[in-house]
Amino acid sequence: MPIHFNDLDVISEISGLSSALIVPCNMCPAATVAVREKKPFMQLFRSLLKSAPFEEYIRTLQSQLQIKRVNSKVFRSNLYHQWFLCMWTSGQRKKLKKHAKQYDAVIVLGCDSATETVRDSVESTGCKVIEGMEVAGIMNAILRFHLPGNVSFEDCKIVPISQQKVMMKGEN
Repeated sequence: MPIHFNDLDVISEISGLSSALIVPCNMCPAATVAVREKKPFMQLFRSLLKSAPFEEYIRTLQSQLQIKRVNSKVFRSNLYHQWFLCMWTSGQRKKLKKHAKQYDAVIVLGCDSATETVRDSVESTGCKVIEGMEVAGIMNAILRFHLPGNVSFEDCKIVPISQQKVMMKGEN
């Protein structure tokens, strides 16, 4: 199941900057927002490649940024195999780097691995990388299909991710 997220305070992180590129992962954050809003994750016959609740979430973030006089754009990856930001191709990563050069910051909507993908991609651009979400657990839900083509997550529970202790060399 998808990773579940809590929102982070992006607005305080963007203070003093004039532009930001929003880089969303299209799977886990979209599922999180759909569950939180109690809306369908996808509507197959309306918007096959987008999650309406997540698109609204991104528009709201852009409005909040605009109020703070930060211009923003969303870096899109609409192909299914590139929905998971943490598994982008080298070509998609190069494309991000090219676009990021035009912005002061990149806001990542995704997990730690997605953030690492973005950080590696934009490393030489001088962009500030801002995490927009933090991992809260893993969703355990029932996937449902409702006519006329709505895909939803129901009976959702958030399962904490168990923390593994790594023994440092020399510790008992």
